[in-house]
Amino acid sequence: MKERISFQELNQEMFSGMYKSEAYLHKSGFDLKLLELVKYRVSQINGCAFCLDMHHKEAIHMGESELRLHSLAAWRECPFYSEKEKATLAFAEALTQANQQGVEDDLFEQLQAFYSKEEIAVLTLGITQINAWNRINKAFLTTPGEYKVGQFS
Repeated sequence: MKERISFQELNQEMFSGMYKSEAYLHKSGFDLKLLELVKYRVSQINGCAFCLDMHHKEAIHMGESELRLHSLAAWRECPFYSEKEKATLAFAEALTQANQQGVEDDLFEQLQAFYSKEEIAVLTLGITQINAWNRINKAFLTTPGEYKVGQFS
């Protein structure tokens, strides 16, 4: 497939709000390794090749294991994830597929066992951000494979 639109062709101000949100996420104190796991899972659901490449590399750089990344599509069946991670991944999936199932009260209550309201808000921002990036990269057909760790830091 040929890339339709390159980010370099565009006025970077177009994405300034998203870049500021990414910077906020990185400074928020939220577990960035867990956030990478979430971004990878959401990118699997959305089928975004560029984001899968990027977040796989970032997660490995942060110390995530290949086994956990390869098993992520079947996380419910694997013993490799903590209860906190399972609640987080369930929330990420529900929010990503919100038109189909929404976020149920019991799932939100599960999150509250692990996170404060502020942390849930940060997690929600992270999930909505990766969903937006997935859709942009899929529309542009951004070429995967060339991403370097920290490229957009």
